[in-house]
Amino acid sequence: MQLFGFEIKRAEDEAQNTPSFVEKTDDDGAITVSATGVGQFGQALLDLEGAAKTEAELVTKYRTMEQHPEVQKAVDDIVNEAIIISDRNKVVEVNLDDVELSDAIKKKITEEFANVLSLLDFSNKGYDVFNRWYVDGRINYHVVIDTTSPKKGIHELRNIDPRKLRKVREVAKRKDGQTDTILKEVKNEYYIYNDKGFLKGEKGSSIDDGSVKGVKIAKDSVVQVTSGILNETNSMVLSHLHKAIKAMNQLKMLEDAAVIYRISRAPERRIFYIDVGNLPKAKAEQYLRDMMVKHKNRLVYDASSGEVKDDRKHMTMLEDFWLPRREGGKGTEITTLPGGQSLGEMDDVLYFQKNLYKSLNVPVSRLETDAGFSLGRASEISRDEVKFQKFIDRLRKRFSMLFTGILKKQLIL
Repeated sequence: MQLFGFEIKRAEDEAQNTPSFVEKTDDDGAITVSATGVGQFGQALLDLEGAAKTEAELVTKYRTMEQHPEVQKAVDDIVNEAIIISDRNKVVEVNLDDVELSDAIKKKITEEFANVLSLLDFSNKGYDVFNRWYVDGRINYHVVIDTTSPKKGIHELRNIDPRKLRKVREVAKRKDGQTDTILKEVKNEYYIYNDKGFLKGEKGSSIDDGSVKGVKIAKDSVVQVTSGILNETNSMVLSHLHKAIKAMNQLKMLEDAAVIYRISRAPERRIFYIDVGNLPKAKAEQYLRDMMVKHKNRLVYDASSGEVKDDRKHMTMLEDFWLPRREGGKGTEITTLPGGQSLGEMDDVLYFQKNLYKSLNVPVSRLETDAGFSLGRASEISRDEVKFQKFIDRLRKRFSMLFTGILKKQLIL
C-alpha cells in the first residue's frame, strides 16, 4: 500500500535488516506487530486496548498536572533554565568545529539550519515548544514538502497532537535453518494518525470498537522526539512529570484536608445540656426538640412586603449541639466547644511541597520566593543547583534531537 507522505529511499545495503532473535526496542514506544495480515488501516493492531488508551490518557493527565500551581512553577523553572533567549546570542546554533567537512558544506549546513529554525519559529516559540515536549514527554511534527519538487526542501512543519498519533513497527519471524532459532527482523515502520485520537470510549476514536482506524503515514514524513523514558514493559513513553503524579496527588489531598479541617473546626460552638428529669425516652426527645425549635425560631419583619415571617434556622454541624441530661445530674447548662487548635501549622503541607519539587528534580531552595540569588564563586553553589544544571544539560541533549532530525531531512531533500 502507498503510504501518505514521502519516504527517503536508502541504499540497498543500508536498507537490509540484520536478523536477530530479539525485537527492536527503541525509546519511541512503538507498537510491535506481526508483519503478516495487516489490513489497509492496520486492523491487525487489535491489542491497543492498554497501550494506546493508556498513553493517550497519560498525555491528558500530564497536561492536567501542569495546571497545578506548584507543578507549573517547577516546570517554568526548568523551561527558563533550558531555553535562554537573549539579544546577544542565538537561542540555538549548530556547531561544526569538530566535523571534517569543507567550508562550503559547513556554510550550506549552517544556512539550512537557519531555515529549520525559521520553520519552527523557535526564536518566538522556543519556550512553548520545549514546554510542550517536556510536559507531554514527546513532540511530533509533520514534515510538509512539495511532492512535485522535493528539492525545494521542507515547506512547513505542523505540530501533531501526540494523542492522535501512534508509531507501529512490523516484525517478521523466520526460523534459522542452522541453529533452529527464531529470528526477528523489522519489515516496516510507519505511523497511524486518527483525528479522533486513541482514547477508549470516545465516539469515532481509533480503539472505540476494538479495531484501529486511521491514516498510515510514512516514517520519514514525521519527526518525533520523545523523553527517552519508557515504562516497565517498554510499550509506552513516559514524561518527566510521571514520577511526580503521586507527590502531586498527596499534596492536593493534604491541602484539601487542611482547608476542610480549618473550616469545620475554626468556629466555636455551643453545647446545650437540657434537663429532662424522669421523662420517658420518647417524651424526653420531644421535649428536647421543642426546646431546639423554641430557641431557633426567629420572627423577622420584611420591610418590602410588610409581613412578619418565620425565619427558622436549621441545625448544622457548624452550629450548636443539644444533649439531654437526666435527673440527678446537673441542671440545664450551656457551655462552649472551643475551635481547633494549631490551625496555623503547615509543616506537613510544606513537606509534601518539597517532596513534589524533589520529584521534579528542582532544587527545594527555589520553592522559597524570598530566598536570595547569588552569582558568586563555584564553592558557593549548592549541590542541588549543580545536579539541577546537569539535569538541564541532559534535557537539552535530548531535545536537540528535534533539530538534528529536521535538519537531516532538509539536507537530504
